[in-house]
Amino acid sequence: MSTAAIEHYHDLLTPQVAADSQAHLESQTEIRHMYFGARPVCSVLRPRFLTTNQLTVLQAAVKHLGAAFNKAYRTALADSAFRKQFMLTPVEEELLVFDPGFVDPSPTSRLDSFFVSPQELKFTEFNSETPAGAGYNDILTEMFWGMPVFRAFSRKYHCRPLPGRPHVLQALLDSFVEWAGNTSTKPKVAILDWKEVPTYSEFIVFEKYFAEQGIEARIIDPRDVEYSGGSLRAGDYAFNLIYKRVLIAELLDRDGGIDGKIVRAVRDRACCMVNTFRCKILFKKASFAVLSDERNAKLFNDHETAAIAAHIPWTRVVEQRKTILGGKTIDLIPHVLEHRQQFVLKPNDDYGGHGIVLGWTVDGPTWEAAVKHALATPYIVQEKVGLPREVFPSYHDGQVHFIDRMLDTNPFVGPSGTMDACLTRISTEALLNVTAGGGSTVPTLLIEDR
Repeated sequence: MSTAAIEHYHDLLTPQVAADSQAHLESQTEIRHMYFGARPVCSVLRPRFLTTNQLTVLQAAVKHLGAAFNKAYRTALADSAFRKQFMLTPVEEELLVFDPGFVDPSPTSRLDSFFVSPQELKFTEFNSETPAGAGYNDILTEMFWGMPVFRAFSRKYHCRPLPGRPHVLQALLDSFVEWAGNTSTKPKVAILDWKEVPTYSEFIVFEKYFAEQGIEARIIDPRDVEYSGGSLRAGDYAFNLIYKRVLIAELLDRDGGIDGKIVRAVRDRACCMVNTFRCKILFKKASFAVLSDERNAKLFNDHETAAIAAHIPWTRVVEQRKTILGGKTIDLIPHVLEHRQQFVLKPNDDYGGHGIVLGWTVDGPTWEAAVKHALATPYIVQEKVGLPREVFPSYHDGQVHFIDRMLDTNPFVGPSGTMDACLTRISTEALLNVTAGGGSTVPTLLIEDR
């Protein structure tokens, strides 16, 4: 159905409809401030469509993988020897001691995947620290709803949004109630990150949404925060709930490390922070190595083991060792050096595509140097996965351009492994990451025949 729906959508893009739809997109982008830095968040004229069957496959995979990641997290928190596999820094180890006041380390998170078909779905990263995009997806959905081509398309297909903001708010409020120990304490939210980050426009989306739901919230730069008398405040605004969008590594680096005011307030239970410092365990890309490594197989039940085998690409920490690949024992480093076309190298803790080396895009000497660097710095090596492609239309120079693009599928994950919404990014480059400087975000919609 999705193929037929895409073809029908493209057929509707006559020159006049395309021009009017582009004008609508540009107008709404300006009105709603849908920019990532200086670039429009969305630059194409079609949403990403999911069928009911595709959604069911995603939800089942997320449920079982969520359980597996949670089991790995709980084991790591309790067992320091097991935890070494995640390669936490010394200061991150110190932060684990601070009880955040609620159980779930990442009440809002996002699993990033490549969904080629119901038989080929591979998750490659777990953003358990600062999952962005839920607000963008919701606003883009509203923007597309008024687009001329989309209105015509809706006469044949029923489209259902997959909203993300309600689930983010629910995760914050549930965590806050658990932290406070009652429902009478009122949350006052600080959306915490630096003023200059390119995702600032999404903070505005959430600030407005929280206000619409009766929750007081302000966007706060950590540099403007003071901690005294058991209270965090920025100017005249005292707050007790942090929606943490700032990266922990940057916060530690720029706010006094383990003795910084935000860290001390969380340690003293003067403020509830979502997501917690403990989220770093699963944010480490080594978490994929933990799940797929034969040394940890006994940790998981049959459902989890099947989900890992089906949906987690073979991943290992880059180190001198022997391991199993395809049922055979290999010497890891020589094998990775010899078969660069099959692998990607990723830093254990980074974002935005920084430090990633795709073996099939570089020559032998470059790959050898990258592997040497990975041995000296915490890195993982991950098996190459298939990249799905779809044609997306864009409008410029007075005509429609139908361009083949790669796309990812990134479900937002709530408590108990529930799939709440979905972020889709598209790009003509193999590295699908908007932060890395390319690509576009499109709204993700569920479609059904009318």
